[in-house]
Amino acid sequence: MLCPHGLPGEGAPAPTSTGAPPARLLPEPPEVGVGNPFAPPGPSAARTPSAPSSRAEPVSPRPESRSAPPSLLAPGTERDPYPLYRTLRERHPLVYDEPFGAWLVSRYADVRAALADPRLVAPSPGRTLADLEDGTHSVHRALVSPAFRGAALAALTAGVERTAYVLARRLAARQEADLVAEFCHWLPTAAAVAALGLPYEDTARVHAWCRTGLDHLGGHHPELDAFLRPYIARRRAQPGADLLSALCTARADGHPLPDEAVSGLAGTLLGAGGEATAHALASFLANLLDHPGQLGMIRARPALTAGAWAESLRRDPPLHVVSRRAVEPVGVIPEGATVACLLGAAGRDPARFADPDRYDAFRADPGELAYGSGRHFCPGALLARLTAEHGLHALLTALPDLRWAPGFRPAPEGLISRSPRTLLVRPR
Repeated sequence: MLCPHGLPGEGAPAPTSTGAPPARLLPEPPEVGVGNPFAPPGPSAARTPSAPSSRAEPVSPRPESRSAPPSLLAPGTERDPYPLYRTLRERHPLVYDEPFGAWLVSRYADVRAALADPRLVAPSPGRTLADLEDGTHSVHRALVSPAFRGAALAALTAGVERTAYVLARRLAARQEADLVAEFCHWLPTAAAVAALGLPYEDTARVHAWCRTGLDHLGGHHPELDAFLRPYIARRRAQPGADLLSALCTARADGHPLPDEAVSGLAGTLLGAGGEATAHALASFLANLLDHPGQLGMIRARPALTAGAWAESLRRDPPLHVVSRRAVEPVGVIPEGATVACLLGAAGRDPARFADPDRYDAFRADPGELAYGSGRHFCPGALLARLTAEHGLHALLTALPDLRWAPGFRPAPEGLISRSPRTLLVRPR
């Protein structure tokens, strides 16, 4: 979605952990002349603007603490990362995690600022939209965004809605069903296939590719490239109203995008619309089934679905770690180092959200970090939202008595990507 989300990679050797938070965690980018958004929250929420300066000087870290800082790879973190997140926010808001190989940023304000900082870029430059930087990223994103409007958006919406009802109706006669295996994993892929204007009967094949080589960064899958090649040729000759046609007919600096770029961007959409959205959809349904009162209100007022989806992304984002690479020193962070922005910790920061562990479908301001921030805001976020909204509506229409199977409780799993792997329900 992600779009910009990556995993830690090899970087320049990092200095010893800072331990306790310094007075200023990171300096501002040189071109920004306002108060430092990475600064730890003080007694007042107000920020005092600072005078513009030509260069912000790195801060000196405080002496390291006697005990080693906590690590994302510590035993038990994958099962329940939230105690660790709490410790990081309170005691180590900027710390180098040597076993994980990255600097960890855990507070909401810091994560949001890091995702928008031009000195911290998506790692492993490649051909996907998430990996493009500077002007190239802007050009390609500008080409993708219009495809989600007008006729293409209408076609996407219709495809998501139709597919959701087909999948939901298949569950209606069942005594028990697993929503993850039979709904969440299939609906996002089918939605992405519809967005690109690919044949519906190829959904199963694309679905398999999304789980064997494609991910939220798109990746590279030779079979997908070969599969897309004739469709790209046809769209160049006879474009339609779908996303693949929009990419094939777009022009950058007066020239059409090469086939490799079109295929890479299509892979990005399929990867984001597949695995990442499947995880998000599973957590969304789990949160609502855990709160039948809130689910009942949304059943009566479907317009509330968008807020319920945003709240689920805050509380249980599909990706808990977003990776960035420092292209120049950023305070104590050296050039080339990896910075891990912890969305899972940021979304439950009590300095930003009241009662952050509670799921509240009607929360007024749930934030917007799960699908990126700043210039890397994920263009697949719209696809994910449509999938969630129409998917939920289809389930509530086809399965009016939807509830947990007796004795079942969802158990989220994962460190980088996290969601329940099973959702056992009684459809009727």
